[in-house]
Amino acid sequence: MDLDDQMRRYFGTADLATVPATAMAAGIEHARVDLGLERDRSRRFALWTLLFMLDAAPDLDVAFKDPADRDAARQLMELSERLTPDED
Repeated sequence: MDLDDQMRRYFGTADLATVPATAMAAGIEHARVDLGLERDRSRRFALWTLLFMLDAAPDLDVAFKDPADRDAARQLMELSERLTPDED
């Protein structure tokens, strides 16, 4: 699942800066519903990652039953923190 494809699916564009607030909220809700329904581990992880990037991801214990998936998500979170510039 390509990130640009996910953004186009849920928000109508790959440029999230152009998405109005109401459409952003609706897209996030749609993605959260799909995450809850998705059974494929890879697709679930991709959806969770998109939601994480939008600061809308559910807690790891809610999103992932498999400990390996939770560990992978934690690694992604840690990597993201390292790549995010400090705001002083």
